[in-house]
Amino acid sequence: MPELPEVETARSLIADRALHRRIVGVDDADTFVTRPHSPGQLRDALVGRSLTVAQRRGKTMWIETSGLDGSAEPGPELGIHLGMGGRIVVTAGGQATEGGGPRRRDAQPRKPEWNRFALEFADGGSLVLFDKRRLGRVRLNPDTAALGPDAEHVTPAEFGRLITKGTVAVKARLLDQSKIAGVGNLLADEALWKAKIPPATPVNYLQPKDGGRLYRALQSALASAIAKGGVHTGDVISARHTGGTCPRCGAEMVHGTVGGRSTWWCSREQAPWPGPDGRAR
Repeated sequence: MPELPEVETARSLIADRALHRRIVGVDDADTFVTRPHSPGQLRDALVGRSLTVAQRRGKTMWIETSGLDGSAEPGPELGIHLGMGGRIVVTAGGQATEGGGPRRRDAQPRKPEWNRFALEFADGGSLVLFDKRRLGRVRLNPDTAALGPDAEHVTPAEFGRLITKGTVAVKARLLDQSKIAGVGNLLADEALWKAKIPPATPVNYLQPKDGGRLYRALQSALASAIAKGGVHTGDVISARHTGGTCPRCGAEMVHGTVGGRSTWWCSREQAPWPGPDGRAR
């Protein structure tokens, strides 16, 4: 799954280069990517409109559209999910700019069949969902009701309230999109490492100072990842492997499963905390 920083990169690209350009064509023939819409349904809904505002909550991105023929009534929202490795490619003035999932590591030409969805603009440019693995998704009016507050914009008070309720492991809570939207596996490991909090710690063990420290660590990790182009740029990410050492103290990195997800932490600075019963957690 893409994490919030990758989706924000794609959203920013659309906001900067794809808005207010009249849509004259839509390639929605890939019925797997555009399910449950049938071929032509997205085309019929979007041709003659323009993209007006690019929005995001957590990992979910959608773009508002204009009315038809100058109508003040807005059009449908266009939801684009990047999947594991999808990227947005916007062409304007003959120049293509990419944003979103993992950057390509080679200069090989893009295969046309990897372009899963496309908008053609009246000025000759385009917006394309490029997705080699075909795990992205495009649909009209995506439902965001089940998502919690966005991880980048959640307030300290909201975060403290949401992060400490219950008894689940703190990493599992960070990954729960219904509580806080946008945190994925790598970002959770990065934030917990920055905050020096063991990932398996039950959330009801966290004191207010711990919640505050984790909030600040998450915001720091988000700001850095957005600025540098993705969560893979995090300080501890390159140490998440057998034989890896903590970039801060040099202790061995430890691997385990927390909340059903592969997890890495520092054996010294994130050693399990003793709970109320005196047992390490």
